[in-house]
Amino acid sequence: MPRVRVWKLKEEKTCEEYRCVIGDKVEEAKRKGLCVNDHWQQVKDIMVETAQDICGMTKGPRRHKETWWWTEEVAEAVREKKIKYGKWEKDNTKEARKEYKNSRQNANRVISSAKEKKQKECANDLND
Repeated sequence: MPRVRVWKLKEEKTCEEYRCVIGDKVEEAKRKGLCVNDHWQQVKDIMVETAQDICGMTKGPRRHKETWWWTEEVAEAVREKKIKYGKWEKDNTKEARKEYKNSRQNANRVISSAKEKKQKECANDLND
């Protein structure tokens, strides 16, 4: 889903342009003499449209989100957890829930250790 690039408003030039355009449009909206709710809706629409015009829109979500700590070991643990969850959801037994709970805890442990390992590698790279 495309989003407005509001982070561009941190740039001084873009922010100043936005303020000028907003100020003019809001003054026009004040002159119309609308009730409070209608006026607020109009101001909100002005703010969003102006931000879209000045800042632009993204193309959409990232196609391939990368996780810096993802390994084959993590993938296997998560895959097993999903399988156990499906079994528990299908069977709805205490035994299946216990198996799912154990695999979920294992997956969390594997993820934590993978993150920690990768963080240490990054720290060692920075120190070298």
